Order: sequence, then C-alpha cells, then structure tokens
Amino acid sequence: MRVDFPGLVVERHRNGTLRYRVRVEGDKGRRIHVPVTPEDPAFAHYYYAARAGEIWQPPREKQIERSLDWLCSRYLDFIGKMVEAELMSAATLKQRRSVLKRLCDHLDDDGDRYGTLDIDLPPAAFITVRDAWAAHPGAADNLIKSVRAVYKWAKERDEISHNPAAGIGVINTAPKGGAVPWTASDLKQFKAKHPAGTIAHLWLTLQAFTACRIGDAIWLGRDQEVSRGGQTWLEWQPRKKGSAFVSIPMLAPLYTATRATKIVGTSYLLSEKGKPFASVEALRVRVQRWCESAGLPGRSSHGIRKAVAEMMAEAGCSQHQIMAVMAHTQAKTSEIYTKGAERRILAADGVRALSGIDW
Repeated sequence: MRVDFPGLVVERHRNGTLRYRVRVEGDKGRRIHVPVTPEDPAFAHYYYAARAGEIWQPPREKQIERSLDWLCSRYLDFIGKMVEAELMSAATLKQRRSVLKRLCDHLDDDGDRYGTLDIDLPPAAFITVRDAWAAHPGAADNLIKSVRAVYKWAKERDEISHNPAAGIGVINTAPKGGAVPWTASDLKQFKAKHPAGTIAHLWLTLQAFTACRIGDAIWLGRDQEVSRGGQTWLEWQPRKKGSAFVSIPMLAPLYTATRATKIVGTSYLLSEKGKPFASVEALRVRVQRWCESAGLPGRSSHGIRKAVAEMMAEAGCSQHQIMAVMAHTQAKTSEIYTKGAERRILAADGVRALSGIDW
C-alpha cells in the first residue's frame, strides 16, 4: 500500500545517497532533516514531528550515570551528528552501534550486563569479551578498535583519565593477505553461471569496468552518466571519505550490460523486487550467493577491484593512472600494485637473460 507524505522532500546528494527533509506545515521555507528512510519503522514518528516543526527523539531506557551504556550512548549520539554533517559515514555509525550493543549486552561472571557497569573498567574486562569472540577474530579485533575509539573520545572530554583498550593487542594474527584477486578463469566461470541480462552479470561487469567499491556499486546508475565527445562516461564522487572524484569512459561491455536488463531504476543494480538494494550489506550477501552458486566461494567485490589494479599495473599503467581509476588520493596506496608488477617484470627479464648463458 502506498503511503503519501505531504511536504516530504527527497534529495539526491552528489555522492548518490538520498536525503529526506520535511517541510514544516505552515512554514514552507523551513525543512527538517529526517535521519531514517521511509522503510524504517520510526520514519512516521520523525515525519509527523517535523510537520509540526519539532524534532522527534526516540525514547530511551533510563541509563545509569557514568555506566558503559551511558558512555556508548553519548558517543553514538556524537557519531550521529558527525554523519549528519557528512564528516563520517553512515556505515561507520551502523557498525559501531552494532558492536557496542553486543558489548553492552555481554554478561559478566555474575550475570550482570556490561552496559550497567561503571565506565572505569580494567583492560581485562574487555579482553574477556574479545576472547569470548575468538571464533570470529575479525569481529573480536573490531570490538577492541571500537572500544578504543569510545574511550579516546571520552578521554578528550575528561570523562576518564585513561584508555583501558589502548594496550590490548589483536587476536587475529593470520597473514593479512586481503581479498583474493579474481583470475580470468574466475570471471569466465562466473559469467557461464550468470549470463548477460542477469543482475549478477551486470554486477560483475560494473565492478570489473569501473573498479568501484561495493559501497558505490550499490547506487551508481544512469544519473552518473555524462556525454563527452560522443562517448558515455561515468562520473561520481565515491562515498568513502577522502576518495578522489572518478571520471572514466564506459567501455562497450559495461554499456551493453547496463542496457541488457529489462527493468531500469535509479541505480544499475536492482533487487529481485526491482528496487535498489537496501544496504551495502544486502548487496554483499547477494554477491556471496552469486559467487557460491558459480563455484567460487571466498570471492568478493573487493577481489575484483584488487584484480583490476594488478592487471593495470601488469599492463604498464602508471601509479597516477591507477590512482585515477581507483579513486586513490595517495600514491603509496597504488604502489602496492605497481611495485609488485615492476618486480615481476624485472624478474621475468632476469630469467630470460639466463637463456643466453652457456651452462
């Protein structure tokens, strides 16, 4: 059932995200920002309050002064304001909120929630939680990273004199190999399972011919197309903070793939319902399923991005060329790919020189 919200203004930011504002009834010149989407259960509360010229505040459970609940709540409020000012990403807020909720809900040996404990906890208290998450070392380390950020924030505001997570080490000591780069055979195998015309095929083509991050793949669409000299280009400002603006031509395979789908929406990639994916995580889960069904478990969108950078380096592209495509702003990031390629080229030349030696 469609529900109309008079006075609701939907604006598309330059990075592709949608923002919602509500005109105050009787004062059309005033607009109040709504921080959630219409699909959120709390949207109606925000909307009707804004129409009345007020800002709705979600009800909160009463918190113990200077408890961990109290500290995390204040910290998340601050991060929320940073997101609204576009100084931090909404994804960071979502991740921190999830991690800190799990932390506060953790029970100590006496059965008490961590959230009810005083903020002046010893490092051992957080090490206990980290070790409880040892089966998921990445999540365990992210927990400590989040705790460290909370207490750094609290220390700067004289709420506490020390950071109990400052000296806690990582639990994930596995080699940091990162995402597995896709190979040419991987690409062929995926396309054999997901032919042209499917969203899976379009996703692969979009990632391969733009090298964009999955956080941008979710919203890129025809609104980012521009015509230059008779050729269609894609231009966008990546959502990741600090990324450089990207402007690249749409090569034939990508242009063809974007026109092969039957349904056209605000973004190239649409869910089975014909709508943009609700979140980056939703697309990431779908990508995992596509890869697994193609017999490629463990592959990811970042693996394609990594493969593209390595192939460009192997083809002799300069650091600045790779930076322009990958939206890097620092040469040292692109050096990861160019240095490796240079070493392989030098090694190949060196081995070929051996053929001229009389053994």
